[in-house]
Amino acid sequence: MKSCLAPDPNPTRPVQALPVGAWDAHCHVFGPAARFPYAADRSYTPPDAPVETLCALHDHLGFSRGVIVQASCHGTDNRAMLDAIARSEGRYRGVAIVDGSESDAQLAAMDAGGVRGVRFNFVAHLGGAPDLEVFDRTVDRLAPLGWHVVLHLDAQDILTYVDRLARIPVPFIIDHMGRVKAEEGIEQSSFLALLDLMENPLAWVKVCGAERVSSGRRPFDDAIPFAERLIQAAPDRVLWGTDWPHPNISKDMPDDGGLVDLMFRFCTDPVLRQKLMIDNPLKLYGR
Repeated sequence: MKSCLAPDPNPTRPVQALPVGAWDAHCHVFGPAARFPYAADRSYTPPDAPVETLCALHDHLGFSRGVIVQASCHGTDNRAMLDAIARSEGRYRGVAIVDGSESDAQLAAMDAGGVRGVRFNFVAHLGGAPDLEVFDRTVDRLAPLGWHVVLHLDAQDILTYVDRLARIPVPFIIDHMGRVKAEEGIEQSSFLALLDLMENPLAWVKVCGAERVSSGRRPFDDAIPFAERLIQAAPDRVLWGTDWPHPNISKDMPDDGGLVDLMFRFCTDPVLRQKLMIDNPLKLYGR
């Protein structure tokens, strides 16, 4: 089991101020392990990244709101995420990981606790695709809650699961630009399939994770053309987040202030930036 690097402890302050009300639509809390142990079957062990540190980062960067996404190292034990939301006094919402055994009452309790969606990992290094019957059954239960589903995919999965994606009956979000690889170019089949997918009015995409898309080192500018195309394709269904504290990054740990600066470089239009950073997350997480 590998250990993760800690995030950059001294992120820069963004060159431009974020708009008032901006959301970090993809971040995590880890532990503290002494209170919220990591899953026994996890594929990596992160350093603790508690909610106090996340709040301080958001204050430093200028974020008003955030979405805490459950990560695989905590498995289906969502307590750390739910505790962080409860302590945030309305600042945060959450996305849970579930195993399909949850009762309606348990899902309703998570909804009351600020959860607005569930996440499924398909990524090979995190264990690969979930049980697809559980996936289908769970997705079918989300509509009455007004929830959505978040999909963490490898790039080739966009092609592999194209039919399954087409029949998802609720809003669904593709994480990290589908984890396409910048070195394979803007015309690579996985990215073209992602652009086609964005014609589906239920499909959303996070134009973050530049450090995962990039073939180089920060500031990861080779990810810019992919983010620009996705924003152009679906300006009302794009989200952005830091991905703090950046689990499983080994080549170059991002500077979170630099990631905000990168967002300003690929989303230069203030009207589109208002959608990306405020209006769009409010649609999914505002209640």
